[in-house]
Amino acid sequence: MKFSSLSLIALMGCLLFSSAQVMAIHHEPQDSQSPHASSVKMANNEGTVVDIIDTTGYTYMELENGGNRFWIAAPTTKVNKGDRIRFVQDMVMTNFTSKTLNRTFGTLVFVSSTEVKK
Repeated sequence: MKFSSLSLIALMGCLLFSSAQVMAIHHEPQDSQSPHASSVKMANNEGTVVDIIDTTGYTYMELENGGNRFWIAAPTTKVNKGDRIRFVQDMVMTNFTSKTLNRTFGTLVFVSSTEVKK
């Protein structure tokens, strides 16, 4: 069975950057005694909105899940701080520089869709 190098790279990327590993490897742990630490157990593809940056075509959201904070970039989305978001992960980029924001994100999860959880 033959694999193209692109197929092999895509497979390795999927294996290396599953959402569980992204949560474990790339998120900044916070003090568990912090008043902001949530006692609600969330799935790896969820988080509470901590910060929002809107640009043309994208909404960047900093999410918190289990004491970990991480950034996602979604198609333009109307959200508020404190909303609980579920997302569908598309791709993870490390050291991603947004020219629009003139900012580099250590890890940025690009998502194809989001849903505000009630």
